[in-house]
Amino acid sequence: MTQPEALESLLKAVADGQISPDIAFKKLKNLAFESVGDFAKIDNHRTLRTGFPEVIWGQGKTPDQIAQIMAAMRQHNPVVMATRIEPDIFAQIQEKVPGIQYYSTARICAITPEIIKPKYPGIIGLICAGTSDLPVAEEAAITAELCGFQVQRLWDVGVAGIHRLLSHRHIITEANVLIVVAGMEGALPSVVAGLADCPVIAVPTSIGYGASFGGLAPLLTMLNSCAAGIGVVNIDNGFGAAILAGQILRSAHKLHSVTEKNHE
Repeated sequence: MTQPEALESLLKAVADGQISPDIAFKKLKNLAFESVGDFAKIDNHRTLRTGFPEVIWGQGKTPDQIAQIMAAMRQHNPVVMATRIEPDIFAQIQEKVPGIQYYSTARICAITPEIIKPKYPGIIGLICAGTSDLPVAEEAAITAELCGFQVQRLWDVGVAGIHRLLSHRHIITEANVLIVVAGMEGALPSVVAGLADCPVIAVPTSIGYGASFGGLAPLLTMLNSCAAGIGVVNIDNGFGAAILAGQILRSAHKLHSVTEKNHE
């Protein structure tokens, strides 16, 4: 009942007299939130409000807590995702949650359908400066794919060898929104934004020598970019970048649908 199509179908069935209000109430009683033990309250309503279901932040939670939350969430969502899951934690979760998948580079575990097809139009282009930035970049890529978006990846094209980026200009030109992940001095988003005609989401990573201050240096570089059209998320926040990119594409799709209706 947390999915818009299912809720609409239920309300139509009540209106048509096919389902009694009492049965509908039982189906909807956990719509707002649902308690799991004494440690979590699942926001089942989030998909209806925002378009994306709640995602489990794994760091700091025990394997048993994560397993219990995932078991409850899978009753309402076709995809259930937990981020920042280390391999040893996943091994323990796997024993408790059947059919779970693990994306090791992204440190994401998820319950998914056998085949995940893009639900929304548009392409999210994901550009990563260096191999050391891959965990954050893959967190963004896997998040976007699990949320129903098509992703194109371009890895290891940092500004120290700018010809690598320029030889893949088609990824920049084909994308409808770009996520650019970089550590060290964080210059890559400025370069990409100077070549792109779509929004650019910059993700600073904590990769770099001491003077990068754990990602603060690339964060400040990205905030001070002279290229227009860049938005910046927090250090190492690949997940947040993916959700923002998804909201941009979903908003564009809604505007397109409104325009088509106005022209009918």
